[in-house]
Amino acid sequence: MAQKLSIIMPAYNEERTIHLILDRIKAVNLIQGMTHEIIITNDCSKDDTKGAIQRYMEANPDLDIRYFEHEVNQGKGAALHTGIEHATGDYLIIQDADLEYDPQEYNILLKPILDGFADVVYGSRFMGGKPHRILFFWHSIGNRWLTSLSNVFTNLNLTDMETCYKLFKTETIKSLSLKEKRFGFEPEVTAKMSRIEDIRIYEVGISYYGRSYEEGKKIGWKDGFRAIYCILKYNLFSK
Repeated sequence: MAQKLSIIMPAYNEERTIHLILDRIKAVNLIQGMTHEIIITNDCSKDDTKGAIQRYMEANPDLDIRYFEHEVNQGKGAALHTGIEHATGDYLIIQDADLEYDPQEYNILLKPILDGFADVVYGSRFMGGKPHRILFFWHSIGNRWLTSLSNVFTNLNLTDMETCYKLFKTETIKSLSLKEKRFGFEPEVTAKMSRIEDIRIYEVGISYYGRSYEEGKKIGWKDGFRAIYCILKYNLFSK
């Protein structure tokens, strides 16, 4: 029986792009005949994200899409918790609903796991020869600084802790008690994953087609301070 990949997609105000990212996922041919399911959690969008998803599901009944929604906005982390809870695949990857990351690269992340080397694979925007959009200097410095701070406590040598593309064995991610409801998800999951005995964490280079804030980018400087708090909390005080 073919193995399955659960694609966990939080969505907030992505009416304009969500059909495009779903088209890209639909076009992916996963290695080793793997199938996939798409689990979308609409985090109480103010636009017509719900309608865009429903129209797409009606037009593509062959795609295995499962839709959930929050009655109040809770944050990206909370939307991920909902998706993880309902995942039924052997493996699980996080996919933003915008166009910053390329689903054609799922196989790059899957290969180290399917070859038996890894339990977790992070897709790094800062390694390898893949294309990435040139945007915010201080944003990239902040990402690298947060990754370095995280590495100090986890004793990992990641280059991109804040990346969206994280691939897990589903049973492994489900074994964690995750608390962060917003952008603190990234340092929390990294801290808790690093403490699993004999965990094998790999990193592969991926491309990155970043958005400007005018184009819909949501993360800001306040989220950076929250990330610092979460790095300290989940590595030192709340394990």
